[in-house]
Amino acid sequence: MALSVIMEDPLCQFEDYFPSMIHMLGAEAFLGELCNGFCLLMDVEKGLITFESLKMNSIVLGLDDMRDDEILCMLEEGDLDGDGALNQMEFCILMLRLSPGLIDDYKFQYEDGFLDHMHI
Repeated sequence: MALSVIMEDPLCQFEDYFPSMIHMLGAEAFLGELCNGFCLLMDVEKGLITFESLKMNSIVLGLDDMRDDEILCMLEEGDLDGDGALNQMEFCILMLRLSPGLIDDYKFQYEDGFLDHMHI
């Protein structure tokens, strides 16, 4: 079982820690951490990650060089219901879809019972 996956790109290097986090925390605690991430990025009044909340929080996280079109693209990638924002489920699904280590790790999906916790 791969614990982390390094994606190599000429412009950047990305290390996927999700598989090792699930291995260490367990599926339920890992989902709790994803939900905590959602709460950090969401608009508290709306309970959603909006363009404005993502832009504001990207600055707080040191990603102040993100362009508006990049932020919109991120929202569109995960927006399953077409409302222009991400609810908690959309955010979690997006995070899981963007993890190459999870996509490749069939043990994660079937043996660890992670999908049972998603209620999909």
